[in-house]
Amino acid sequence: MTTATQKDLGFSYDSRKNGEVVIKRHGRIITKIGGNKAVRFIEDASCASFEDQQQLMARFTGNYKRGNERKAKQHKRNS
Repeated sequence: MTTATQKDLGFSYDSRKNGEVVIKRHGRIITKIGGNKAVRFIEDASCASFEDQQQLMARFTGNYKRGNERKAKQHKRNS
């Protein structure tokens, strides 16, 4: 399904008949979205590549790296 160049973050989604979207990570439900957010998500995901879908789902769940992990680890407060 994926090649070595694509990043699989373990996310998947299901859209339900009632318009709700369920986002899963490694088979476990992470979040459910509905209403306008669900419509926007489906529109964005339908025209995105696999890698972009993974990033989109990570953003919707809040489960993504922000790029400041190393900097925070080195902060004197965390020593």
